[in-house]
Formats: sequence, C-alpha cells, structure tokens
Amino acid sequence: MDRDYAEPLDVPALARAAHMSPGHFSRSFRAAFGETPYSYLMTRRIERAKALLRRGDLSVTDVCFAVGCTSLGSFSSRFTELVGESPSAYRARRHEPGAAIPACVAKIFTRPVRNGEAQHAARS
Repeated sequence: MDRDYAEPLDVPALARAAHMSPGHFSRSFRAAFGETPYSYLMTRRIERAKALLRRGDLSVTDVCFAVGCTSLGSFSSRFTELVGESPSAYRARRHEPGAAIPACVAKIFTRPVRNGEAQHAARS
C-alpha cells in the first residue's frame, strides 16, 4: 500500500496475498497498525498530497487525482480532518524549506495524526 497508494484498495486481493480471508486480514491489519486498511491507505495518500501541495505547481484537483482519490469532496474532507486545514489553505500558506531534513525524518513530523492517536499520545 505504501508504494501503490494511488491504486484502488482491494482488500480481497491483499487478503489473498496474505493467505487470509478478507475479514481476518482486516482485523489483523487493524490489530497491527491501529487502523483499517482503508484508513491506512488514506493516510498515505494525504501524506503524498501534502508533498505535492507544498510544491505549489498543481491544483488541489490535480493533487486529488494524482494520489488516487476519485472525489474532490471526499479528498478535501479527509485532508481537512487529518491535517486540520483545507487542501487550498495548506497549499496557500508558506512552507519552510525542508531540503536538509532526510525524508525518513520528515515523514515522522509531517504524518497526519488522527484524533485518537493525538489523545493517546497526550495520555502517554
């Protein structure tokens, strides 16, 4: 899913590759990653969308389709939910250059955080 985030999610195909039933795969995935396969995929798509929006050369619609979303409304809603601002607002604001930061480190700090994760981190 990390590599093919722009492709449609096919839980039955992923389950077959893991030699599991779709239901067992989804439950096992959630137990391992703390979210459903679909939520995990959307998080990857939003991470990539943030990078494309920071570049500033693509419209929000182009970014939406480039990351594999098929509905601009759903993409914008999910982006706003995870990032805390709309894709247009995120694209319009100034972003500090991050060229000196290794990509693996930048991903940790730019990863969208779900409300449950933020509440869990606050309790820790």
